[in-house]
Amino acid sequence: MTKETEKQITEFTDPSYYSNRELSWLDFNDRCLDEARNPDEPLLERANFLGITQSNVDEFYMVRVASLSKLVAADVQSKDASGLTPLEQLNAINEKEHEVVERRYSTYSRSLLPLLRRQNIRILDVDELSEDQEEYIRRYFNNELYPVLTPMADDQSRPFPFISNDSLNIAIRLRSEEDGKHEFATVRVPNIFPRLVKLPDGENDFIMLEDIVKKYLDRLFDGYEIRQASCYRVTRDMDLDVSESDTSDFLLAVRKQLKDREHGHVTRLEVESSMSAKLVKHLMKRLNVDEPSVFSINGPIDLTFLKKLPGLVEGHDDLRYEPMHAYIDPALRSDHNIFDSIREKDYLVQHPYDSFDAVLNFVKQAAKDPDVLAIKMTLYRVSGNSPIIKYLGQAAQAGKQVTVLVEVKARFDESNNVHWARTLEQMGCHVIYGLVGLKTHTKVTLVIRRDSDGIRRYLHLGTGNYNDVTAHFYTDLGLFTCDRDLGVDATNLFNMLSGYSKPPYFSKLRISPKLIRQFIYEKIDNEISIARAGRHAEIHMKMNSLSDQDVIAKLYEASAAGVKIHLIVRGICCLRTEIPGVSDNIEVHSIVGRFLEHSRIYYFYNDGKEEVYLASADMMRRNLNRRVETLFPILQDDLKARVLDIFAKMWRDNVQARILHGTEWVHADRRGQSPFSSQEYFIAEAEEKVQAVKDAEAAESESHKDAFEAMKPQENELEDTED
Repeated sequence: MTKETEKQITEFTDPSYYSNRELSWLDFNDRCLDEARNPDEPLLERANFLGITQSNVDEFYMVRVASLSKLVAADVQSKDASGLTPLEQLNAINEKEHEVVERRYSTYSRSLLPLLRRQNIRILDVDELSEDQEEYIRRYFNNELYPVLTPMADDQSRPFPFISNDSLNIAIRLRSEEDGKHEFATVRVPNIFPRLVKLPDGENDFIMLEDIVKKYLDRLFDGYEIRQASCYRVTRDMDLDVSESDTSDFLLAVRKQLKDREHGHVTRLEVESSMSAKLVKHLMKRLNVDEPSVFSINGPIDLTFLKKLPGLVEGHDDLRYEPMHAYIDPALRSDHNIFDSIREKDYLVQHPYDSFDAVLNFVKQAAKDPDVLAIKMTLYRVSGNSPIIKYLGQAAQAGKQVTVLVEVKARFDESNNVHWARTLEQMGCHVIYGLVGLKTHTKVTLVIRRDSDGIRRYLHLGTGNYNDVTAHFYTDLGLFTCDRDLGVDATNLFNMLSGYSKPPYFSKLRISPKLIRQFIYEKIDNEISIARAGRHAEIHMKMNSLSDQDVIAKLYEASAAGVKIHLIVRGICCLRTEIPGVSDNIEVHSIVGRFLEHSRIYYFYNDGKEEVYLASADMMRRNLNRRVETLFPILQDDLKARVLDIFAKMWRDNVQARILHGTEWVHADRRGQSPFSSQEYFIAEAEEKVQAVKDAEAAESESHKDAFEAMKPQENELEDTED
């Protein structure tokens, strides 16, 4: 960063210009909660959204709140961009989350449950069961649950048991029938059983697993009267903190940390609202939790079970999203030589509207093609049964050079990635774990192939992970190309990751740490210069999160100079709009809908010579400073136009979009406008493309049939002549 840039950025450091990162994230989760409350969404999808908000906040407390708690424990007094200390942030988070918990459970009990019941989808209490259903749960308890359950006493000789992260437990207050003495105990609700138990004697009747356990809890405590039984759950610090500089076996260190983090300190205690104050205080003392971190829950603790509900309900397709048919360009199908296609032109794919099969086919063909010499790939997150792993293994076993960077520090995928790293090594792949101190978040596949005219590099560059499961509901963009300069850049990138190479420059790829930040600053500065010269200047950006203070300060500077800035930010946004003289020219939208908006787009008008870039990186300090990321240009005119059209369609969205007014997110104003959902538009567009291909193939088949039929009379005439 130049001294001039530093000087310009310091002009916009007023804490009132910035929203706190953590509170902004909670605002995003509120937008997800809005979808659970949205009557225009299918009912079972609304239930799923409510489950998503729960899993989101669970992870937030495992990582972000845990990090703040450690800063508070260390008495750190430094302030963030918004002027808050760690303790002030922690207090503000808990205060806000207490309010949101009430809204979340109000949505569950007052809205979703009654609406589900109208559709004969019922989550029943024990006292609502029919005789047959009650007999069913009695047998279920005796045959399935009872042998697994373990009562854990809490007294002088048997100390309070360890309560693992995210486990559901029942706190019990007992009275001895012999001497009247009161005791405490806890029972873990086993997570090896489904949380929602399907009941007979009803179309879609369910009961919560913990309600079955509570019903027959006395079976576990002969000689005692159960005075109270209430559920609770703890959330622990689950952040992985591996020191890479002092370990000779990094993989072993990660595996050790995965075990150790299970014993992290408690960041949140959730208790059923029926739990007595005495029992709550007992748990607080045993778990070392302070009062602001205790949440009273008026309903079933942990609503993530709602994410499973749509898959458990029989029938009711009208209460789900209609199935989507993804499009795949015939040139990228498995029955076509993909390398021939990419030699002719670049291809852009927009998932999930464009099928992820295009990416799988690229790797699969590379594995089987005898002319392919080597495959190099980065893997940040992959599915639990990834076909890509299989294809890479096949390539290695076929004698190709296969190098795979597996990021074993990908949060909450560490265990999965350690497993795949070992599997790839066993299959003959060369596995690397990236650079010390940095996560490798870039998404690159490089295929080196011997073509008839020499060695050529084929590339896939993406904004999203190589995960065939999440690709069905994450929106991402990817580029297939054999551009020579990009191929050389990718080769240099892999040399840097696997060896000691320090490329002096990259021709077209921009790499973080540092270089993406520098590049973004240069492009913003260029727009500022154009605007100050009195000409039109414009910036469009789409990303998951915008939290880097220095990038925001540069955008403020551009806005103050007259640059028109359009931002689409799904999640965290620490920038504030409508600050006079600072952010007057900045408009921010956020789209929350059926698909999770994950693509990153960066556009600069550049005096009419429009430049379009895609990236794996958000504008966050961690992405720009502590991760290996890539930003790459879209050079082909038709693909550049398509990316601009994708952004324009999302900007036009007035159904799923919210607009940031200062610090408040408000639904787009549709007065006088027709409703327009960008995601629904892209779904319909994909369906039309799929149908067009089917029609073309049917027409070609009919044409071949007609040609064959046309030959029949000629054959008959020939036969007659011969006779």
